[in-house]
Amino acid sequence: MAPQYAPSLRSRLAPLLLFLQIGFIVIYAFYTEIDSNVKADGTTFSSFYSDFQDVNVMVILGFGFICTFLVRYGFSGSGFNLLVAVIATQWALILNGTESWYYRGKIQINLRSLVVAEMCTASALISIGTMVGKTNPVHLIVIALLEVSGFVLNEWLLQTLLKARPVNSIMLLHIFGAFFGLMLTWILYRDESMQRFEKEKYDRKTGLFSMLGTVFLWMFWPSFNSVLLDNRIPGRKLGAVCSTYLALAVSAVTAAAVSVLSSPKGKHNLIQMQSCILAGGVAVGVSMSGIHQPWEAMTIGFAAAVVSTIGFRYLKIHMLLAFQCHETCAVMSTHGLPGLLGWLAQLVLEIKDCDDHTTAIRFAVFHICTVLITITLSLSTGIITGLLLKWNFWRPPQDKKCFDDQAFWEFPHLAVRK
Repeated sequence: MAPQYAPSLRSRLAPLLLFLQIGFIVIYAFYTEIDSNVKADGTTFSSFYSDFQDVNVMVILGFGFICTFLVRYGFSGSGFNLLVAVIATQWALILNGTESWYYRGKIQINLRSLVVAEMCTASALISIGTMVGKTNPVHLIVIALLEVSGFVLNEWLLQTLLKARPVNSIMLLHIFGAFFGLMLTWILYRDESMQRFEKEKYDRKTGLFSMLGTVFLWMFWPSFNSVLLDNRIPGRKLGAVCSTYLALAVSAVTAAAVSVLSSPKGKHNLIQMQSCILAGGVAVGVSMSGIHQPWEAMTIGFAAAVVSTIGFRYLKIHMLLAFQCHETCAVMSTHGLPGLLGWLAQLVLEIKDCDDHTTAIRFAVFHICTVLITITLSLSTGIITGLLLKWNFWRPPQDKKCFDDQAFWEFPHLAVRK
């Protein structure tokens, strides 16, 4: 007989969803308006809409399919990703529009604000990748709401205290999401993780679907890195697109080589490959403002792929044994380490271009402060979220029901007929 529905799905999920959605509708009814007369960084609607579509595909299709590699968690991997993404985006629009709400009485909604909201959502989806299969949908929604709140707060602090450019503060989403998720895995650790969960495995069919998500992410990542750049500066957006593509291409080739070299059997690992070929896009996105030549982007992509591939092979198991952090999707290897590498590359490239030592020192201090604030805030908000979710009120799934769709979805062909 199929397992009964998780109690939280009936008594907690539906009331939570209805409460949130009705609340959002009320807020949007009284405090938002469509900003149809404003151009996004000097671009028209027709030219910006294609970039918005690309980011939307990444968030919904890319992150959705990439979590379907688990053999019995495909419904939840893709379905809950869509549910969390649309709720988190609505919430991010409200939080990002708080300043406009305060000064104008209305939250201005346009394509740019939608893109920024979806990028905040991407940070939450990165964090959720560490907990895929070990939580119920109520957990995922709470994680997304609190993580987006922390990330928007981090943006505000960087732009207010350090006068960071909005693009640079937003692209730290990889670092913020990875360390936030790391704290969740540490606080919500399960003893069963040490022996590996029974259903935490993949087969050919689920691996193929998951690779489809990686392909979507890989194809549209140049738009993700360049969408918020000012199009009025000649060549800046084109440079970002070219740099991202070259870094992704190099990281794909390098990841394939290092994957074989690091394998005891000399074969490719599908899950390792699909995670590590994206490392170049992550690293270049964080370091974009310091890249001026194609070879710089290619070098960063090469280094990111090496770090990510080796990290996937050895970091995940060592984090589990040493720190009791069990990651499902190896987020630290895919986003955390490449993100930190991109931050370091930007520091080196910007200092190289400085005219004098005083400017270089000031930039270095400023740059170090940005990552320290980001990591500190991500760790602290991750700890708070983890402690909140540790409360049994949320009814976490039992170990034997982890990584199993049957706890949350109907399977008519498995129903017992009387």
